[in-house]
Amino acid sequence: MKRTLIFSCILLLSTTVMAQDDLLGQLLKEEKTDSALLPERMIITQRMLWGEKGLLRTTGIAPLGLEQRKREMQTRRLFLKTHQALGFVTLGGMVAQGIVGARLYNGNYKLNEAHEALAAGLNVSYSLTAAMSLFTPPPLIQRDRKISSLKLHKWLSIVHMSGMLATNILAGQIEDKPSLKPIHRAAAFTTFASFAAAVVVIKF
Repeated sequence: MKRTLIFSCILLLSTTVMAQDDLLGQLLKEEKTDSALLPERMIITQRMLWGEKGLLRTTGIAPLGLEQRKREMQTRRLFLKTHQALGFVTLGGMVAQGIVGARLYNGNYKLNEAHEALAAGLNVSYSLTAAMSLFTPPPLIQRDRKISSLKLHKWLSIVHMSGMLATNILAGQIEDKPSLKPIHRAAAFTTFASFAAAVVVIKF
């Protein structure tokens, strides 16, 4: 059983490496061509920072202009590469947390401190991974409105972000309400499954 679990984790991680390479490639292709300096549609975090009236524009830190946008594309590339690397770290942390959590769930309470330490580290890596995507400068071109692997990746991110919040909230309530353990476990599995799927789906 343990060998099967380890083999499955290795297979999943190797698949995500290829999938993340495809994702990064698709995202970076957005940097090519278009006369507009900013796309019409941006997520709210990008608009708050990088929009025409965003914080970085109005404060003069990053005044909107062609040369500035070229520099921002370099920043975008760095953010996306960091997002990719942190995604691997986060997925590995989820696998480790799942193994420790399963043993803890089965009565091995000696692993409680390890479980809490892994949870803290996982929260940090997950938050940083998300930040690299949410606050990256916007692309130069407008994305296609059709359904794509990239859009599926983003929709799945809504699922795993919700699952991550639910997992943390339930973790803080388990001590007073042990009956929440199955729900906490289900939320954790949902988070892992949707996070892994968000990585793998970009391959198809």
